Amino acid sequence: MRNKSIKSLLYEAGIYSGGPRIVTIGGGTGLSVLLRGLKRFTSNLTAIVTVADDGGGSGLLRENMGMLPPGDIRNCVVALANTEPIIERLMQYRFTEGDLKGQSFGNLFIAALNDICGSFDQAIKEMSNVLAVTGKVLPVTLEDMVLFAELEDGTIIKGESQIPIKQQTTNQRIKRIFIKPSNCCALPEALEEIQNADAIILGPGSLFTSIIPNLLVKDISKAISKSTAMKIYVSNIMTQQGETIGYSLVDHIDAINQHAEELYIDYTVVNNGPIPDYLIEKYRMENASPVKIDYNIIRDMNIKVIEGDFVSIEKDYLRHNYNHLSEVIFELINEEKLSKDKKRIIDYYYVNGKLKKQKAMNKE
Repeated sequence: MRNKSIKSLLYEAGIYSGGPRIVTIGGGTGLSVLLRGLKRFTSNLTAIVTVADDGGGSGLLRENMGMLPPGDIRNCVVALANTEPIIERLMQYRFTEGDLKGQSFGNLFIAALNDICGSFDQAIKEMSNVLAVTGKVLPVTLEDMVLFAELEDGTIIKGESQIPIKQQTTNQRIKRIFIKPSNCCALPEALEEIQNADAIILGPGSLFTSIIPNLLVKDISKAISKSTAMKIYVSNIMTQQGETIGYSLVDHIDAINQHAEELYIDYTVVNNGPIPDYLIEKYRMENASPVKIDYNIIRDMNIKVIEGDFVSIEKDYLRHNYNHLSEVIFELINEEKLSKDKKRIIDYYYVNGKLKKQKAMNKE
């Protein structure tokens, strides 16, 4: 029997809390933004990240070095890092000249660790140690997963990077997505984290290329459905060109249900904050619009809608305000999960203290 750390023994005895166990599932910009807020409230945080990317610098490394694409993983590791700002800038730095033009230093760092450590998951763990990461970042699988989409007219598109491009040229909705090999095995540690989670969060992020691909990996959806964790879907603020133009909130959830049998979402977090007219017009030029909330249908699906003003504007793009979003999520977890379990009283007061501190900081 392995010797357990003092921290582990105290946690099991109910004397110590690093916060509730949260698992996030996704990829791309949306997940990394969310993680920046969640890490303020718990150290028991796991990001399970898609490895279907085949474009940009990640795609080149995947093709030339035969490794899994590091881009989404890198963004999540950087989001959870507790290090100097210059190190974050270094990890996100993209070369502007020569053969490395367009490639990020962080991707190359992971590629080097992949060679040194002999495995992609171990490389991520070593990078996480170097950057003093809060929680864990895990690839959903270690297999060479390729993403495909079938459009409503039967057209098949190969490759994550090609799906939004070719979907726009046909103007056909995505009927389904699938992966090859179809029996990709999940990382065992990812399944373990899902099993032990207090809350599992899907999104925000690209529905068909960041969130759903994880659910197609063998046993991931089954593990989520069997888990006693709260299942929370964080809706995008806007529809997305090349993926979800014209989609309502119900359309997003229906797509998840179609690809992941018996994955029942308990709560959906949606934006009700105002969006400036100039941004509405900017997104309208891409045929995108605010995601419509079908309240009556959602409630008939026994999904509770949690609303808030989550609008943040960065360089004329809409993003979630990760501080407010994470506060709302942890208030929900405290109220619906931790407060109802006497054995979790330490966790409840731990989160409650964090929430009070964050709200006090917001008033300053």
